[in-house]
Amino acid sequence: MHRRGGSGTIRRVSRRPIPEATVGRLPVYLRALVEIAESGTSTVSSETLAEAAGVNSAKVRKDLSHLGSYGTRGVGYDVAYLIHQVRRELGLTQHWPIVIVGLGNLGHALANYGGFEARGFRTAALVDADPGKVGERIAGLAVRPVDDLAQIVREHPGAIGVISTPATAAQEVADRLVAAGVRSILNFAPAVIQVPDRVSVRKVDLAVELQILAYYEQRKATLADVKRRGRAVADLTKV
Repeated sequence: MHRRGGSGTIRRVSRRPIPEATVGRLPVYLRALVEIAESGTSTVSSETLAEAAGVNSAKVRKDLSHLGSYGTRGVGYDVAYLIHQVRRELGLTQHWPIVIVGLGNLGHALANYGGFEARGFRTAALVDADPGKVGERIAGLAVRPVDDLAQIVREHPGAIGVISTPATAAQEVADRLVAAGVRSILNFAPAVIQVPDRVSVRKVDLAVELQILAYYEQRKATLADVKRRGRAVADLTKV
């Protein structure tokens, strides 16, 4: 397959799968590139993009080489074209439908989030098992019963399931999504779900992320205390 490189030349690129770590960084590059474009900048160096994305420039160049984009020495990358390349690689040339299952506090917040549209997604349906919530309108959509999942997936091919239920209901919801034909799931529930190999799952556990931050915060506090003690000892030796 041929692709046009950032310098305007046509390059032959292997369609081998992009490394998972690179795929994980592409959305970060895309966000940074959109911000750069909105500032009116038309070209960007690997160093500038690396700083915006929080990685080193060598990693940026290697990651973008998987897309067939090599930039131009002394000029950098064409921002608009690079945005196009990243969006195409991520499959964001269309708006992917998402189905949010579980309309508690988190589900409400996700349903009302206005940033999905700009990032290539649209909320296609809201689903809940509670009959008392069925029919409620959130962000312009009526909540539908769980039994409608198969019909919803038929109405919105390629739908991505979003689980925002309590942990105890997560596996059952995952099973229903898989049975309905969903092949990709984003799981916000604090539970590990089991799905067939053909189904992709990404887990977002807010508590775990906070615990990781707590670890780093504690480490920073410990290091700061060690430095203070070191300074105090140094001051005593000067007396």
